[in-house]
Amino acid sequence: MKTELSILIPTYNDCCLELVRQLAEQAQNIEDLHAYEIIVADDGSTEKETVEANRPINNIEHCRYIERSENRGRAIIRNFLAQQACHAWLLYIDSDMTVIRKDFLKTYLTCAGTQVVYGGYKVLGRHQGNLRFMYEKRAERKHSAAMRTKKPHLDFHTSNFLVSKTVIATTPLDTRFRHYGYEDVLFGKILHEKNIRIAHIDNPLGFDRFENNDSFLAKTEEGLRTLYQFRNELNDYSRILQTVRQLRKFGLTNMAEAIFRWRKNKWKAILCSNKPSILLFYFYKIGYFLSLYSKS
Repeated sequence: MKTELSILIPTYNDCCLELVRQLAEQAQNIEDLHAYEIIVADDGSTEKETVEANRPINNIEHCRYIERSENRGRAIIRNFLAQQACHAWLLYIDSDMTVIRKDFLKTYLTCAGTQVVYGGYKVLGRHQGNLRFMYEKRAERKHSAAMRTKKPHLDFHTSNFLVSKTVIATTPLDTRFRHYGYEDVLFGKILHEKNIRIAHIDNPLGFDRFENNDSFLAKTEEGLRTLYQFRNELNDYSRILQTVRQLRKFGLTNMAEAIFRWRKNKWKAILCSNKPSILLFYFYKIGYFLSLYSKS
């Protein structure tokens, strides 16, 4: 069993005080956990009330809340957290997650034989008409540990994973990723190239906070721009890129992009309505990605 742990939570405009309390309570009750800390790093939040709401984290034993004045991006803030950590094992958790298992920490601490462990997530609640909820709920079917193990370096996310500090020190997240999306995908690819095994277990956190459809679509577009920027490095690690290759193979990319440009506003209106379509969302992503070639 691992006897020391640094729990690292990057956050941006998100109150995670209750998450920290849940984790601290679990850590305090694990007899064999001799040393632990919880570090929350705020990546330049713009919502002052959220920053204020997170400051009581400093009053919880073994916990720190670090405020950074500038938003530097998802990779840099995670590397920064690793540099701040005092212990040999690091548990990264996204600030919008929820603890749903009483043995969450202990399950990670008793994992043996690997330097990277991913626990997954579980979509909670019912959010009718919310595109993000619908998307995550559909993806959840393929997110069990048994399914993820089939493609261990592809089905990996940084929202809930345990990693040795040595791995992060030698394989930090790529700091070129300043905007939303795909920094975890490239991290998984690099681990694969270095023959660092990722173990997949069913030790999920809950996911129950979803942005509105307009915000999620804007975030999706930002992620697609990131994918386009790093398309050569992520070639075998993206379903979007695989689909684009197939369209190109059959000479259909121009037609697909033309359809997107013709229907874009209509599709966007549907996706931002209270009756979005997951199939249409996928078509929108393909079309938007193809349109980026024309802009470059």
